[in-house]
Amino acid sequence: MSSWRHLALLLLLLLLPSWPCSSSAAASDTLSVGESLAGNRTLVSSGGQFELGFFSPSGGNSNYYVGIWYRRIPGRTVIWVMNRDSPIADPSSAELTVAPDGNLLLQTGNRPQEAIWSSNSTGSRDVDDGNLVLRGRCGNSSAVVWQSFDHPTDTLVPGGWVGLNKNTGAYQALRSWRSATDPSTGLYTDRVDPRGSGQYEFLWNETAAYHYIGSWVMSDKYTFIFVNNSEEVSYSFKVNDPSTVSRLVMSPHGQLTMFDWSDGSGQWLLHWATPTSQCDVYSVCGPFGLCDVANSQYCRCLPGFEPASPGDWVSQTWSAGCARKTSLQCSGNASSTTDGFLPVQNVQLPSSNSTVPHAGSSGDCASACLRNCSCTAYAYYRGGCYVWGDDLRNAQQLAAGDAGACTLFIRVAAADLAAANQSASTNNVRVALLGVSCVVALAILCLLFVLAWLRRREGTVHPDGSLLVFSHGLGSGSFGSVYKGTLPNHTAIAVKRLEGSAQGEKQFRTEVRTLGTIQHVNLVRLRGFCATRDERLLVYDYMPNGSLASVLSSGHGFRLLDWRARFGIMSGVARGLAYLHEQCHERIVHCDVKPENILLDAGFCPKVADFGMAKLIVRDFSKALTTTRGTVGYLAPEWILGLPITAKADVFSYGMMLLELISGRRNRDAAAGYRYFPLWAATKVSEGQFLALLDERLAGDADVDELGRACKVACWCIQQSEAVRPTMGQVVQVLEGSLRVATAPVPRFLEQLCAEDSCTYFHLSAGE
Repeated sequence: MSSWRHLALLLLLLLLPSWPCSSSAAASDTLSVGESLAGNRTLVSSGGQFELGFFSPSGGNSNYYVGIWYRRIPGRTVIWVMNRDSPIADPSSAELTVAPDGNLLLQTGNRPQEAIWSSNSTGSRDVDDGNLVLRGRCGNSSAVVWQSFDHPTDTLVPGGWVGLNKNTGAYQALRSWRSATDPSTGLYTDRVDPRGSGQYEFLWNETAAYHYIGSWVMSDKYTFIFVNNSEEVSYSFKVNDPSTVSRLVMSPHGQLTMFDWSDGSGQWLLHWATPTSQCDVYSVCGPFGLCDVANSQYCRCLPGFEPASPGDWVSQTWSAGCARKTSLQCSGNASSTTDGFLPVQNVQLPSSNSTVPHAGSSGDCASACLRNCSCTAYAYYRGGCYVWGDDLRNAQQLAAGDAGACTLFIRVAAADLAAANQSASTNNVRVALLGVSCVVALAILCLLFVLAWLRRREGTVHPDGSLLVFSHGLGSGSFGSVYKGTLPNHTAIAVKRLEGSAQGEKQFRTEVRTLGTIQHVNLVRLRGFCATRDERLLVYDYMPNGSLASVLSSGHGFRLLDWRARFGIMSGVARGLAYLHEQCHERIVHCDVKPENILLDAGFCPKVADFGMAKLIVRDFSKALTTTRGTVGYLAPEWILGLPITAKADVFSYGMMLLELISGRRNRDAAAGYRYFPLWAATKVSEGQFLALLDERLAGDADVDELGRACKVACWCIQQSEAVRPTMGQVVQVLEGSLRVATAPVPRFLEQLCAEDSCTYFHLSAGE
C-alpha cells in the first residue's frame, strides 16, 4: 500500500464575495462555488487514496450518507460520516454544495431546498491526510475555514486528533457508530478528561466513565503525539512506516481498537484493543444482560428475560439489552407478592448497587428486596445485603471458583419461576427466597474453622494435633515477628505474630479482610488467623526462598536468579497487582509494593504479600484520599504531595522494584558508588542502553527483547504524573509483548530527590 503522505481530500472554496477570483473547472478533488455533488458523483483525493460521496451501509440499512472511505481497499471502510444523524432516503434527491457565503451544505435537491447539514464554517487547523477541507480566498490560499478533522466521527487516521480547547471548551471526540451497519451516533465516546488529569476517558451514553488511558502508550508501528499546553490538550498518531495503513476506531461495543490493513490477507487486522476484555465495557450487554468472555457471543439474557430487540442480537448489537418475559406483581408486601428469585451463580457483582442495613441473612436480604417494588435483584455477599433497582447493568459471568464470584438473585414473576423450576425439575418455587450465600461464604467458614483450630495456647502440641510448635524465627519488622511452623500433614507454614499498638490491630483486620476474599497464583495464600484478647496471628503458606529483598541482598542467592527467573518474577508480580486493581469486586491498592513484600516459593514463583496497608476502593470511585503509607524509596509523588491516591501509586512502586530486579541494585546503595540509581537508570534507558542496566553477574545472558520491554515499561511506571503511567494490566501486556511502547522521557522530578552535591554519582564501573 502506497504512502498516505500529502494525500488530502480537499474541498476548495474558490470564490468568496469579498475575494473575487477567476472561475475554473472543478478538479477531481475539488468542489467550487456553484457546483454540487449528487448521485454517484464522488471527489477523489489527489493521490487516489480517499474518496468522498454518498454511500449506503451494508446489512440492510437502506439509508444514504455522505462519507469518506478508502478508495483502494476492497469493500468500503468509512472513516468519516457527514450526516450520521440525518440520513437520506435517496441520494438523487440531495446534493452537497458550497454556498456563496462560505458554508458547505448538504441539502435537498427539491425546490425550495432545505438544509440537511451545514459546516457553519468553523475551524482553524492545518490540512492533513483523509481530511475534508473548506478553504477561503483563492485556490492557492492556505486559510482553512472548516475541516472534518475538527469534527471526527468514530475513526482517527494519522494526522487527525482528539482533544480539548482549553479556552473555548470545544471537543474533538470519537463517538462510536450505533452498530456496524448504522453510523448514527452510538453510546460510546472517547474524549479528553475535562477534569484536567491528562487522561482520555471512555464514556457510556455521555454519562458513565468506565475506562481511562494515559498518554504513555506507544508502539513500534506508531508514534502517538500528546500535546498539553495552556491552549489545548490533544492526542494524534502517525505511522512510523509510510507503507502502513492504520486506523483507530471507537467500536460500537465500546472498545478503542487499532486496525492495520494487510495486503496479504486482504483484510483489516486487529492490532490492539482497550479495554482488553469486552466485558469491562460499561453496559455492553445492555440492561439485564449477562456478559461472558468465554462465550463467543459475549452477551446473553439473565433468567426471566429475553432480548429486547432480537434482530439486533442476531447482528451482535446488544446495547438494547433484555426485557422481562412477564411483568412483576408487586404490592410492597413480601408476604403477599408472588414474585420470586432465580439464582445466577458465579457472577461478579454489578456496579451501582445499594446496601440494606440490618439484613443478617440471605433470606432477610430477599425479603427486603421484595418489599421494594423497584428492586430487581439482590446478593448476600461477604455478610452484606446488596440490592439493585430499575435496570441492572454490568453483570459479568465468572468461572466457577473465581475469587469474588457470587450468586446473584434475579427477581422474576411467578410464571417465570414456574417455568424455570419445571425446566430444572425443582420442587419448591419459594426456595429461591432463601438463596445461597456467595462462594466466598465457604471460604469464611473454613477460616472460622481454622480460627477455632488456632485458638489454642501457643507453643503446645495438642492431642488433636492442631498445631505444632513455632520454633524457627524467619524474621521480624515493625509489625512483629514471623515464625516457621508445620501442620499435622507436614505442610510448612509461616506464622506472622503482630505486636504493638492499635495500628497493628488495624493492619491485622485489613489483611484478613483482603486476603480472606481473594485468590490468585501470584498472591500469598492466607490459611488462617487467630484473634484472641492477647494474640493476633496470621498463618500463610511457607515460602522457602524467602523475600525478593533477601535474595537481592544476598550475592549467592541472587546468582540463583538467571534472566528467565527474574523475568518470571516481573511478570508474576504484575499479574498479581493487575488482579488486585482490575479484577476484584472492590479495587485493592496494595500501598506498599517493594521487594520485602514479594515472597518466592520453591520454584521462584512470586507471591505479593503483606496487605496490612492495603486500601479498598469501591469501583465507582477512581480515587481515595488517605494518609501517607508505604516505604521511602518506593513512594509515588502523590503520596508525598498529599494528592488523591489511585492504583497508579502501586504502579510507581512496581516500576522502582522492576529497576532493582533488572540490575540487582537497590535504590540507595552508597557502597556501590552511587546515591540514587533510578535517575541514572532512566537516563540510560532514554538513550537505548538497556544492557547498561543488566546485572553484571548475568554477564549479558538475557533475552534482549524482554530486557528492552522491561526497561521501557519500568521507566513509564516511575513517571511523576500518574496520568501517563500505565495500568498494571497494560504492564502485563507490555511484558508479554502484546503491547509495544516507545521510550519514556526521563522523569526529571527524580533529580529533586538527589542532593546538589551528588551530581557525579553516575560512575558505576569501567565502561559505563
